[in-house]
Amino acid sequence: MTDSSVPADDSSRDLTLLQGVAVGDRAAFEELFVAYHPRVIRFLYRLTNSAELAEEVYNDVMFVVWQKASDFQGRSKVSTWVMGIAYRKGLKAAAKAHRRLDRRPLSELELATLREPGSIAYQRELRDYVGKALATLPERQRTVIELAYFMGHSCAEIAEIVDCPVNTVKTRMFHARKRLRAVLPHLGAGRSRAHREERPL
Repeated sequence: MTDSSVPADDSSRDLTLLQGVAVGDRAAFEELFVAYHPRVIRFLYRLTNSAELAEEVYNDVMFVVWQKASDFQGRSKVSTWVMGIAYRKGLKAAAKAHRRLDRRPLSELELATLREPGSIAYQRELRDYVGKALATLPERQRTVIELAYFMGHSCAEIAEIVDCPVNTVKTRMFHARKRLRAVLPHLGAGRSRAHREERPL
């Protein structure tokens, strides 16, 4: 499943924008900033467990993009390069906060950014259901699953983002899938019981 905010076939537009950023084009930077905000914020939120910290880190990420755009060599997609910066910045921020940040409820504005089309109540429930399953995974396994299925990156791109061999990515994905297959039915059963208990007689 890919993220609609930055379509997979839009890499040429991203490169054009980044080239504009490299020569100080503020309009190109603003367009790139807005285009990448939804997907990177969602990724950083899962890394840091804090909507506020995710926003702070995103600003740091895009500051690096602004400063280093001219260093981009085009050996990968712009999206892969940006996500690599976000991954490293997110890990550092989470470690600095000792991973003890409280997860606060998202605001309506944040929900509007994160939700998919359809019933708001259903999407909240579905996101919570999947989020609980992903939370059972070790951070490295969770990251490859999110990059692959929620953001549409290939194994090669994920390997570049997280700086490890492609085979390591595949191994982490294998173990993550195996764990999710074991965990998801139990979470689903719990959710069904909760629904039955809430249903009026």
